[in-house]
Amino acid sequence: MGLAIDREHFGEDDFQRFAERLEASLVALRGLLDRPSFGGGPASLGAELELFLIDARGRPLPRNDAVLAETVDPRVTVELDRFNLECNLRPAPLAGRPFDALAREIHDALGEVRRAAHRQGGRIAMIGILPTLRAEDLQSASMSDMPRYRALSAALQRLRLEPFRVRIHGEEPLEICCDDVTFEGANTSLQVHLRLEPGAFARTYNAVQMATAPVLAAAGNSPTFLGHRLWEETRVALFKQAVDERADPRARRQARVSFGTRWVEQDAWELFAENVTMHEPLLPLLDDEDPLACLRAGGVPRLEELRLHQGTVWRWNRAIYDEAEGGHLRIEMRALPAGPSVPDMLANAAFLIGLALGLAPDADAWTRGLPFEAAHHDFYRAAQHGLDAELTWPPEPGAAPVAVPARKLVLRLLPLARQGLLEAGVEPDDVEPLLEILAARAESGLTGAAWQRRTLATLETRMDRDQALAGMFERYLAVAASGEPVHRWAEGAG
Repeated sequence: MGLAIDREHFGEDDFQRFAERLEASLVALRGLLDRPSFGGGPASLGAELELFLIDARGRPLPRNDAVLAETVDPRVTVELDRFNLECNLRPAPLAGRPFDALAREIHDALGEVRRAAHRQGGRIAMIGILPTLRAEDLQSASMSDMPRYRALSAALQRLRLEPFRVRIHGEEPLEICCDDVTFEGANTSLQVHLRLEPGAFARTYNAVQMATAPVLAAAGNSPTFLGHRLWEETRVALFKQAVDERADPRARRQARVSFGTRWVEQDAWELFAENVTMHEPLLPLLDDEDPLACLRAGGVPRLEELRLHQGTVWRWNRAIYDEAEGGHLRIEMRALPAGPSVPDMLANAAFLIGLALGLAPDADAWTRGLPFEAAHHDFYRAAQHGLDAELTWPPEPGAAPVAVPARKLVLRLLPLARQGLLEAGVEPDDVEPLLEILAARAESGLTGAAWQRRTLATLETRMDRDQALAGMFERYLAVAASGEPVHRWAEGAG
């Protein structure tokens, strides 16, 4: 969201003018995508890493504004809840050693945030959902004191007209209500950005959609929420419901957090247009730029209104328009959780990017064989059951899909991910160690979620649930700090 959001309340005229500007922006975007010179340049890889601030007891520390004031790092910003921070990591060329560059960015940013958090009596944690959260940590007072978040919350409440209701059917089902969107702050993730040329967008985006389920099955790291054992990646269920403006989730309207509706047929414009058609604007702020006049003058319009609207529709894989560097497109991959360790996050990103690049050249054939509905269903299966999920996958491009255990599918797809990365120019020694982590994780079955579940079960033989969650979390933090990938954490389960 490029526009500064300094208002919380809007009138009907604001929404009418904003809707008109969205339509003009879609026309301008169509014109940009039709320019032969638009969006060229080398592919690059970037990321955003969300973090929790915690105190000495492992409980959420609602002091993100004070921690931000302690750091001069421009990569660091606050997020929705007062115990959330985000590090916007600088992109690197995909060719060469992008994961080594991303590792340096992560370690450098984490070092600065740790220093600033320490000065406020805090620590940081990389994990999908904080195990020590309680319902009282997620009330309205937990929201970061910024007009942007208050305006977003008010807009969603205006459409919903009743409290937000979270229902998650897991091992220990959970049902709870909240008057605000602050439950969204219970989730943290590693959001990976891939810049690519517009001509490659449709096939690469579809390939990312295909790749997400098997990668997510191997990456789960949020098995509990508010003391309940739920999904392997509970974030997927929680985030969707935490900002759902539909009072009835069975409504035919698409949720604002979704996997999508179909395979992309031609280019990125379809995704932007679909979001404008399907979702009401939340924050109708106008830029002073006329996008069509800018386009006619040969310029690259900012399209701030379209970007703002796109930023309030949270697809798990999202199209991003950026006017920087002459204008370009990115795919933002939002399904990966934060943690457990830095090597684990790099391995997840490498598997997702590599598998998408490996599938992309034959994406049309792959998607002919795999119905979109099957990929959609598998995404939620992977989130719920992790490596124990049964997924559907075509044995070859164009073939009908068959059921495959997620563990076997991950191992089967790793060579294709390796091929995709190497053909993109990534150095072999930047690829091999990360995909070896995925192979070991699939063979052992020990994801971050599995480790948390096993450790919690062991601790509960001698203490109550709250104590066991706190004890498990402290062990998690200690082993994660060692830099060892999670499949080597077996001793921590004892």
